[in-house]
Amino acid sequence: MPSLLTTDPRPAPEHAPVGADTRALTLRAKAPLRISFAGGGTDVAPFPETEGGAVLSATIARYAYGSLTPRPGGAIHVASDDLGVSLSFGVDERLTLDGELDLAKAAACHLGELAGGERDGYDLRMHSSAPPGSGLGSSSAVMVALVGLLRDRYGLRMDAYQVARTAHRLERHDLGIRGGQQDHYAAAFGGFNYIEFLGGDHVVVNPLRISEDTVAELEHNLLLCFTGRTRASDNIIADQSARLAGAERDTVEGLRAQKQLATAMKHALLQNRLRDFGALLDEAWQQKKRISPRISTAYIDEAYAAARAAGALGGKITGAGGGGFMLLYCEFDRKRQVAAALTALDMTVDEITFCPTGLSTWSPR
Repeated sequence: MPSLLTTDPRPAPEHAPVGADTRALTLRAKAPLRISFAGGGTDVAPFPETEGGAVLSATIARYAYGSLTPRPGGAIHVASDDLGVSLSFGVDERLTLDGELDLAKAAACHLGELAGGERDGYDLRMHSSAPPGSGLGSSSAVMVALVGLLRDRYGLRMDAYQVARTAHRLERHDLGIRGGQQDHYAAAFGGFNYIEFLGGDHVVVNPLRISEDTVAELEHNLLLCFTGRTRASDNIIADQSARLAGAERDTVEGLRAQKQLATAMKHALLQNRLRDFGALLDEAWQQKKRISPRISTAYIDEAYAAARAAGALGGKITGAGGGGFMLLYCEFDRKRQVAAALTALDMTVDEITFCPTGLSTWSPR
């Protein structure tokens, strides 16, 4: 399999084939998208290295999907249903990172190398329930699904931590796409998690045993609202990193508050204190806006004010900011009024179903 040109040194392969080579099988994969409640930004370097980060998140029943079908000959064909783009390349072809389906290129090259080289071709197709830049971690979930597919193709021994770590390295280091680590671990593990980032690849995923009643009440009271605008999160993250490197007070204190709020919200969920959870969600949004002036916009501020006036207890933008999805918590008797207020501002309003499982792979045989 070809090697990609990259300026980042890659650690020696940590995964070895285990003999369960499935190159003759059609394979499927899906990885869930996520919503983050608090702690976003504390997983972005250099904050984890200096202070340690923490994120509280949960996966939802929206997914990144992948499918791999063997094909005769030495060609690999890749297609994205979301982008309406496809390309083909030979198994021995040297590839260039040119912005065209780079996630698939990086995954195909790296996993093929770990397996000792590709001999036969395949068709690789992918799509996602949310567009890139929507704030639900869709591109990272796509990468996790791709790593899962190719892991199974080659029979590589990779647990959820190794899948997440590999997906993170490919997206953030090999491809140079700015961002944190939380999305890859959420997609690989699934469910409600309190994730600690302790510098480098040292990540600890703490699954939370949230009661069924609490999960049901959350689904009853949460709204997920699409602003109609996507954004390039790497610009916002670059601004955050520059401000952190410059020790700007608001950025540093905003990130520290995010970490503390992730812990406080974890306890609120575990103790079924959902009114407190809603209020903490509002505090998380106020602190998040301190990290960078690019996180909110006039439209987002207007929409959030309208939601609060209609009865929402709290809410926030789910990703880096600037657009994407807004998450809102409101007691059920105010939910219809909040939805109407945001619909009047041309937002698309939907409910949430949580997904308790992470990356899934299977074969239709």
